[in-house]
Amino acid sequence: MKRVGKVAALAGLVALLATGCSGDEVLRFGWPVGVTEQADKMRWLWTWSVIAALVVGVIVWGLIFWASAFHRKKKNQDPTDLPRQFQYNVPLELFCVITPLIMVCVLFFFTATTESQVLDKKPNPDVTVNVVAFQWNWEFDYPNEAKDATGQMIRTVGSSTEIPLLVLPTGKTIQYNLRSTDVIHSFWVPEFHFKRDVFPYPEKNNQDSSFQNTIDSTGSFVGRCAELCGTYHSMMNFEVRALPDNLYQQYIQLRTQINPATGVPNTAAEALSAMNCGELCAPRAVTTQPFNTDRTAR
Repeated sequence: MKRVGKVAALAGLVALLATGCSGDEVLRFGWPVGVTEQADKMRWLWTWSVIAALVVGVIVWGLIFWASAFHRKKKNQDPTDLPRQFQYNVPLELFCVITPLIMVCVLFFFTATTESQVLDKKPNPDVTVNVVAFQWNWEFDYPNEAKDATGQMIRTVGSSTEIPLLVLPTGKTIQYNLRSTDVIHSFWVPEFHFKRDVFPYPEKNNQDSSFQNTIDSTGSFVGRCAELCGTYHSMMNFEVRALPDNLYQQYIQLRTQINPATGVPNTAAEALSAMNCGELCAPRAVTTQPFNTDRTAR
């Protein structure tokens, strides 16, 4: 038994080291890396749920092994000699009923608590974005930011030749107001670990059409429509560009100014180009590319 235990422990250690996983990766148990505070809360629920499941599994496996190893039929045992019966053991039956009930209640409590935290909305978010979905692209409006030089709302609209960039600050509470102009779409950024359908006339469908999060990592993150919405659904992508707050404020300021070369306010690409802060301010999407509309391209 000691030898078997040592071999099993060594095999587990070798398997762990062979994966090349860090401590954080091991504790994530396959959960993908998120970039928001809400995603971190979901990750911790997943981690502790898996740990609890492993503890229960180890106990069950241990009992199975113990019963099969030490309560096997003896060679000279009388076939009619039955082992001790427990079918009328009231304390054991109560334990087998109450213990799983407690486990389910605890799991439900932490699941409901995490869900409440993820869906929580602060009354005064730092940034508000109106997300408008249409076949087959996206529009992003900033209703609470300063108007541009023509008095219009700062707006980014995607096209067949350009992936729309949703530029957002890190460390701020952001509210997303979702609406569709035609069919049902779905707003999904995989790194947010959050997905929500985008309805036309959400107020008439009794849909909660907004949510909030706080991005805690800078970078570029692809966004997709996750609801089959028509012919070019698979090409309905966008990109979230998460900037430090000082760069975000600079971006908004540039969006309000007139571009001398064009005579109209700076587009998202022009504003990012003027900031000159490396790949983080790349004027075009770096996570995806527009669909080639030339039907003879292939």
